[in-house]
Amino acid sequence: MNDNHRKIFIHRIIDDKQSESSTNRSTPGSPWQRWLFFLALIPLFIGAMLLGMVFFSIFFALIVIATGAIGVRFWWLRRKLQKSGKFEEKERSIDIEDAEIIETKTKKSEYK
Repeated sequence: MNDNHRKIFIHRIIDDKQSESSTNRSTPGSPWQRWLFFLALIPLFIGAMLLGMVFFSIFFALIVIATGAIGVRFWWLRRKLQKSGKFEEKERSIDIEDAEIIETKTKKSEYK
C-alpha cells in the first residue's frame, strides 16, 4: 500500500546521485600535466622535510639544555651537602658468609 512512497523516495535519491556525479566529474589531465604536478611536489616535499628537521633540532636542543641544567643542579646540591658535612658517602662492606649446599636425592619410583 505504501510502496509508492518508497519508490518515489528511492527514485529521488538515485536522481540526486546522478546529478551530483555529473557536476563533480574531473577530467584527467594529460601526462605532461601530471608530470609537472609531481615535479612541483618535489620542492614542497624537500621544504617540508627541512622544516621538520629544523623543528626537531630545536626540540632536541631544548631537551639537551634542560637535561644539562638538571644535572648541574644535582651536582651543585651534592657538592653543597658534601661541604656542609651532612652528606657522607660511606663505604659499605659486605660480609660474605660461607653457605652450605644441601643436596637431596629423591628415589624415583619404578612404576611409570
